[in-house]
Amino acid sequence: MQLARATIESCIATLPNVVDQEDVMYRLYLLGKIEAGESDIRAGKTVAHDVVMERFSSKWQK
Repeated sequence: MQLARATIESCIATLPNVVDQEDVMYRLYLLGKIEAGESDIRAGKTVAHDVVMERFSSKWQK
């Protein structure tokens, strides 16, 4: 996972003056996952909602 320096700087700028290391790491992790999801959307790597609902309902109704 790679984040742009500007993204990291803006994330840090929004944090309070006193913050735990875990909070910083969680926010960076979350930003990385969001960027990965947006990249997948742009690449067309998605599944339609109806397809997901059909898969889940058939899985749990066995």
